[in-house]
Amino acid sequence: MDGMEMILTRRSIKKLKPISIPGEVIRRILYAATMAPSAHNAQPWRFIVIDDQQVKMKLAEAMASLLIRDLIKNGYGEAEAEQEAMESIARIKSASLLIIACVTMEGMDVYPDRRRRRAEYIMAIQSVAAAIQNLLLAAHYEGLGACWRCAPLFAQGVVRRILHIPKGVEPVALIEVGGAESKVEAPPRKPLEEVVYHNTWDERL
Repeated sequence: MDGMEMILTRRSIKKLKPISIPGEVIRRILYAATMAPSAHNAQPWRFIVIDDQQVKMKLAEAMASLLIRDLIKNGYGEAEAEQEAMESIARIKSASLLIIACVTMEGMDVYPDRRRRRAEYIMAIQSVAAAIQNLLLAAHYEGLGACWRCAPLFAQGVVRRILHIPKGVEPVALIEVGGAESKVEAPPRKPLEEVVYHNTWDERL
């Protein structure tokens, strides 16, 4: 497929089937991730590849317990919250591997004031997000299904503890990778006229 086709046909695949993914394929999609642009070329991304089923399940169950707690706070009934958590565990279990994306401020600029520190942190997050998009596109190119989830943001403590992530490195995303069970139709997208402006906010495209 050409580049534009790869971009336009990529989908978030939530139903994955476990398959054997060769090590060289995993390295290729990770290498593609590291070719993303980054602020100051600091490359503030770090990735943890998890293919050990015990580690996957330990992580899934720990995050699910926090999910139940948060959903109940949101007004979910206990049974409904537990069902959501079980579905989350099942998704992780069916993935061939997980990739945890982390951000580090190592190599980023350091400022004394909060305004610029916040901007620098956002720049690092933007850099990691660009790397994740590259990873997703590369996985699609390799014929794999993948889905980007932000669950680690809501369970950073347990993710850090289970994966032995050092201080100063923050888990921010989880990418499930595996075989795609079926084709997924493109979800509806807002038209350009609704999301693009010309020169200023006062004029639409």
